[in-house]
Order: sequence, then C-alpha cells, then structure tokens
Amino acid sequence: MKTAIRMTWKVAYDALYHFSEDDGWAMASHVALSTLLALFPFLIFGTTLAGFLGADEFANVAINFIVGAWPEAIAEPVSNQIREVLTVPRGGLLTVSVLAAAYFASNGVEAVRLSLNRAYRVEETRSWWWLRIRSLGFVFLASIIFAFLSIMFVVVPIALHFAERWFPWLEDALNLLSNARLLGTFLLLMFGLVIAHLFLAAGRRRLVDVLPGVILTLVVWSVFASGFAYYLGTFAQYSATYAGLATPMILLVFLYSIGVILLLGAEVNAALLKYKVIKHAPWSRHHARKARHSETAHDPNGSG
Repeated sequence: MKTAIRMTWKVAYDALYHFSEDDGWAMASHVALSTLLALFPFLIFGTTLAGFLGADEFANVAINFIVGAWPEAIAEPVSNQIREVLTVPRGGLLTVSVLAAAYFASNGVEAVRLSLNRAYRVEETRSWWWLRIRSLGFVFLASIIFAFLSIMFVVVPIALHFAERWFPWLEDALNLLSNARLLGTFLLLMFGLVIAHLFLAAGRRRLVDVLPGVILTLVVWSVFASGFAYYLGTFAQYSATYAGLATPMILLVFLYSIGVILLLGAEVNAALLKYKVIKHAPWSRHHARKARHSETAHDPNGSG
C-alpha cells in the first residue's frame, strides 16, 4: 500500500513538474485557439463530404457530438452559430473553399500533435509534408466517421419502425442500438483520444501505455464540465467583462481547460513510462548478476 501511494505521488509530481517545464500552459492555449479556428472549417468540409456521400444528418450528429458534453451556456450559442454557417449553400466537393477548410481544420490536429510531443518528451523526426498529410487524413477520417454515424441515426429509427411490423425479434436489438447513443459518444471520444496518443505524437507506444492517461482525461473532463457549468450558472459574470464577446471568451476558457486536461493525461502516461523503465532496470541488473553467478558456480575457472 505504501509503495502504491509513493509511486502515485512520484508520478503525479513528475507529471505536474514536466507539464510546467514543457510549457504546458502555453501549449494548452495553442491547442484551444487552434481548435477554435479549426472547428468551423472542419464542419464545413465534413458537411460537404457527407452531402456527397448522402449523409444529410452530418451537421446535427457532429454538433451533438462536439458540443453535447459542453455546458449549456456554451453549447447552445455555439451550436446555433454552427447551424447558421452550415446552411450556406456551397458548390461541389472539390472546390477551393472546401479544400482550404480541410487544410485549416488540419491545423487543429497539428496543434494537438505538437503539444503531445512536448508532453511525451519526444523529438519529431518525421518530415513536415508527411505530418500534414497525416493531419489531413485525420480530418478526413473524422468526417467519414461522423457521416457514418449520421446515416446510422437515420437508418436505425426507420429500421425500428419496419421491424415492429415485420421482424419483431429484431426490435430489442434495434432499441438497444437506438438508446446507446450516449455510450457510443463516450466510446467514440475514447477512440479518438487513443488514436491521438498512439499515432499523433512521435515515437511508439502500446495501447496499455496510453490507456491510463486517456481514462484520466475522460474522468477529469466529465467532472470539470459539470463543475464549469455550475460555475457559469452561479458565479461567472463574463458578460459584464467582455460584453458581446462573452460567448467566445467562455468557449476559449473552456477549450483551454480541456487542453490542459488532455496534456496532463499525456504527462501522466510519460511519467508512468519513465518509472516503469526505472523500476525494471534494477530487476534486469539483478537477474543479470544472478545469471553470471550461476555460470561461475558451474565453471569455477570462468572458462567457456
């Protein structure tokens, strides 16, 4: 028990210390601003791509997923603004504006990558053009996932209505699928965090190496969102300070806090990896000495 407490203290201290040393506060602000700037371009690109694929509910699904877990004081005005932007008609998929939107959306991915590199204390060795292609690939993949979900959210209710009449044995399974949206959102968010920790940052890590930070991020994220909503409803007076800019400032503060939580999760993973190496090193040396002692016992002269 004492060993576990001591190790927890060491990991927490190491994570917080390196978070400060790695300019974590500044990197979190970089993530927040880049995410805000990338949000609308991503939705514009995703909506255009989804319309090309026939997923007309993309906007609603993406909005519900992105702002669904945000405090209502932020989610409602932001979702209204997003819907206004996405109702503007645009040309075909391969227009200059849509491709530019994809590029600007990838800047948000790049900000997360740079921040995770700092948190994991690794140097980037991949070429810049390959990194940009990967970031664009992440934007495209996220758009495809949201498009697929939007199709599912349309198809499942239709299938449920059809099953009630013709295939009653499928009704329970479809009801379960229809009611699992919240769980699906949580799993999708967890999937995105795992992908970011495994493939965005430089170096190689196993799934077991990143899960502690991912789970910590999700737990702290949930608690913080509830606490921030209570703070906004009870104490905050942003409108008195920022007037008409209150909503963007609240959103920036919220995204900044989320950036801090994300990077602290990565710092915890890095600290755990560090102490895992330190812990295993004495074990390896002990067994190496034991093996040499065994060889000496079988061959006192130290020959062959």
